[in-house]
Amino acid sequence: MKKFASIILVFWLSAVLIGRALDLHGNDIHLNSILSSPSLQHWFGADDLGRDIFARILRGVEVSFTVAAMVTFITMFIGIFVGLLAGFYGGKIDQTLMQITDIFLAFPGVLLAIAFAAVLGPGVTNLVIALCIVGWVSYARLARGQTLSLRSRQHVQAAESLGASVPRILLKHILPLLGSVLIVEATYSLASVMIAEASLSFLGLGIQAPNASWGAMLRDGVRYMLVAPHYVLLVGLSLMSLILAINLLGDQLRDKLDVKDTEHA
Repeated sequence: MKKFASIILVFWLSAVLIGRALDLHGNDIHLNSILSSPSLQHWFGADDLGRDIFARILRGVEVSFTVAAMVTFITMFIGIFVGLLAGFYGGKIDQTLMQITDIFLAFPGVLLAIAFAAVLGPGVTNLVIALCIVGWVSYARLARGQTLSLRSRQHVQAAESLGASVPRILLKHILPLLGSVLIVEATYSLASVMIAEASLSFLGLGIQAPNASWGAMLRDGVRYMLVAPHYVLLVGLSLMSLILAINLLGDQLRDKLDVKDTEHA
């Protein structure tokens, strides 16, 4: 399974680079190829407008990677900031921040993202904002729990006694020890964001036409399952393979870094 994850990730990365090099946009319409089956001309067949499905899948994975990377980076920054403050200061600051966190946890993440995306409107920017609003919670809880544990470490207390500032203590003595846990969490979060992006695009609240999105492609393909089942199957298998590979990578990192899977238990 380890080789499988590596092979799949290398394949998609190589495919995106090759697609960029060959300038495959996937927006060219060929009316004589509407819903055509896989062939030498169209490896994965064509969609309901005669566009090459393979080219659109490559564009879709590029968009998905970009959105997921942006959301993961932003949510990680926000979550770590909130978690470090809550865990280090404790008291009312901790209670206030954790109460805000609990409010977001009271709603299912995807449903809350759908609500924010519906209010903000469709588009890449609004999609990223909607996913960021609900995605920082797991990082905050994780960073808070680890900070509470590290707060009593001798090297942290020694830094305090020597007069080190709070930012220095957080950045130099606590944050580096959170690295392995946060890397594993970010890997799982990357897969979750990709699924959320596909879900919102499937509902018409994410990436808009003519830009390619796996979620939008699945939505369009469902209407033609009886006459062109390859459309949905190939897009669905592509999404499944990528998510599975990223999750397997997360498991490998967790085992290699010896991180206890407390957040996902």
